[in-house]
Amino acid sequence: MSITPNFMVLWGDGINCENETAKAVELAGGRATKIHINELVETPSLLRNFQGLIIPGGFSFGDHLGSGQILALKLERFAKTELEAFVKEYPVMGICNGFQTLVRLGLLPDANFKKTCSLIKNEQGHFENKWVELEKNQSSPCVWTKNLPENFVLPARHGEGRFICESDEVLKGLQEKNQIALRYKENFNGATDRIAGVCDSSGLIFALMPHPEAAVHDWHLPFEGQAWGLEFFKSALQFLKGQS
Repeated sequence: MSITPNFMVLWGDGINCENETAKAVELAGGRATKIHINELVETPSLLRNFQGLIIPGGFSFGDHLGSGQILALKLERFAKTELEAFVKEYPVMGICNGFQTLVRLGLLPDANFKKTCSLIKNEQGHFENKWVELEKNQSSPCVWTKNLPENFVLPARHGEGRFICESDEVLKGLQEKNQIALRYKENFNGATDRIAGVCDSSGLIFALMPHPEAAVHDWHLPFEGQAWGLEFFKSALQFLKGQS
């Protein structure tokens, strides 16, 4: 891709991490354009101007009716056709509330708008805000995690982050296709199989509960260590540039 890839970063109505997310894209070498959810709903064809989509973290629509539920309903009602075409070609990432949205939308785990998984209340029953150690699945097809080491840390802050599947068959499918891109080293929220992030079978659509945009500099860490959050965005950009 000869042009600099331009990522749509959704914002508005309770999403509150759009600035950090857009900055991370730019630090990684891409372009980021913040688009209000109302703009996308009114003109879904806006997606055709972009080569990537990120749904940042926050509390879209105040998490009424469940985290990410209203945002997912709006996207499905007004932008489904454009999204169906977009996700077959370009990288899509959901972070925290964005993960909840993509799962409720049915774009994860199978990009078919069928809802087979969910993110529910943490096992301990309350909001958690802590740094967590993650394990990367080296065999995952995920285009967003290629540059990451086997182990690294990110901040996690959520109340409904426990990943579950509707059946053992769905979970087995995720495991066999290596769609579980990230696992918690210690299962701090009770997620099935320690799942912290999943991708679809193509590797283009990916979402995680921890926040990579909040760990792009070493000084973001509250302890000595290396920040790896920027590598998610660099990985996606390298994928796009390799398609030219």
